[in-house]
Amino acid sequence: MTAPSSDVSSYLRQHVRTVPDWPTPGVQFRDITPLLQNPRVFRVLVDAFVHRYMTPGLRPDVVAGLDARGFIVGAVVAYQLGVGFVPIRKSGKLPYTTIAETYELEYGSATVELHTDAVQPGQRVLLIDDLIATGGTMMAGCKLLEKLGAHVLEGAAIVDLPELGGSARLRAAGLALFTLVDFAGA
Repeated sequence: MTAPSSDVSSYLRQHVRTVPDWPTPGVQFRDITPLLQNPRVFRVLVDAFVHRYMTPGLRPDVVAGLDARGFIVGAVVAYQLGVGFVPIRKSGKLPYTTIAETYELEYGSATVELHTDAVQPGQRVLLIDDLIATGGTMMAGCKLLEKLGAHVLEGAAIVDLPELGGSARLRAAGLALFTLVDFAGA
């Protein structure tokens, strides 16, 4: 993993809002909305991903975005790279034939789905989301893409919350990760 420049990381971090005690007491929610609201900050955010994935060894054939904020950044990155975009949605939201992957949450489970024709065997895919917490959603997305024969180049996210263990679990499972802002210990 190549880290973003500390200037870019620091700049973006300043625009991530922390909402205390949401959705439950004790949680410090990292809200990326301010990153999207300011056109200059949004451009810096998108450009950081685009510049990384223009590199020949990391250039994807397609970008897959995780429901729902991964759609926002992923679609723009795909557009800028000149590649296609595929959504990985919560269960029951896609209209065509799908495959599904269920994963565990702190209290229960969730399921994500992907159209069966979303990617072709051998395609190189960038999997993108807004944040890595426990890693369950990104791991489920990776499994779906691999079931269809795609190669997931890297998982990318704006924010990593390493204390929740997701990034360590994803790396241990063999998924390379790239994140722009790390909230370790904060």
